Amino acid sequence: MKSDRLLSALMLLQAHGRLSTRELAERLEISQRTAHRDMEALCTAGIPLIALRGAQGGWALEKGWRTKVPGLDEAELSALLMAQPSALGDPRLSAAADRAFGKLMAAMPNSMKAQAASIRARLHIDPTGWRPSPEDLSQLPIVQDAIARDCKLTFLYTRTDGETAPRTVDPFGIVCKQTVWYLIARAPAGMRTYRISRMTDAIVLVVPFERPSNFDLADHWKRSTMQIEQQRQHFSATLALSPEATQSLTRWSQVTPVDAPSNTTIPEDWLIFNVNFESREQARFVALGFGPRAQLLTPADLRDQIRAEISEIFSRQTI
Repeated sequence: MKSDRLLSALMLLQAHGRLSTRELAERLEISQRTAHRDMEALCTAGIPLIALRGAQGGWALEKGWRTKVPGLDEAELSALLMAQPSALGDPRLSAAADRAFGKLMAAMPNSMKAQAASIRARLHIDPTGWRPSPEDLSQLPIVQDAIARDCKLTFLYTRTDGETAPRTVDPFGIVCKQTVWYLIARAPAGMRTYRISRMTDAIVLVVPFERPSNFDLADHWKRSTMQIEQQRQHFSATLALSPEATQSLTRWSQVTPVDAPSNTTIPEDWLIFNVNFESREQARFVALGFGPRAQLLTPADLRDQIRAEISEIFSRQTI
């Protein structure tokens, strides 16, 4: 939109002091003729612009003139800049957020601008994991549009089991958990959560819906995630662990120290824990993975299964 472009041009001039028509055109991704017309439009709107002639010429704002933004204290500035646009994960979202940050930086007084630059220079957020799983966020703008307009949304959704089926919902809000984006919506069967990267062919319908006045997105997300956690299967096992295995396991799993069962012999520096796993298979995988640094004590049937598997592994080895 032209109004957005004019505001961007104004903020660029405020941030850089002076820019040529060519520089404005390149930064705004428009033609030089359009950039020149935009400068004329700003002048007509009463913005005090100066046209500088010559090789070092360009456009500049009158000295001392600047747009205004509400004052930020140091704590507010730090908190805002700590939420870096790169944390959004998606390049298009990050680019849009970077432009917004640029506008904010341009409107700051010089003293606060220097402080903001210092904060950002000392923080980098990498939203990707060591084994990243790219999220397809191509449907996100359509979802945002439906939410903003309080209109029904239809799309194809692929579940974790691979089944794809159409959905028509009342979109209430969006949640971003790390770099994964979810739609919270009301379906015919009740409230549902949809992973946006699994949505395709999203269409905003012209049919409006009534959003409950008392709906709180943050509260709903907190309650729904607690229910998911409670519904997860848990498998408890008792392991004796070496110091190295203890340090590794306690980084990611919930463990409870316990006394050694009777007739149990372990090395002197080992410890015994009750460990909560998500499944029996996870407990088996961890016990086998630690090898000689761990000893599974209970449950007995899993311990016997692991012993049988170890014996089978050795029986298959060839000299």
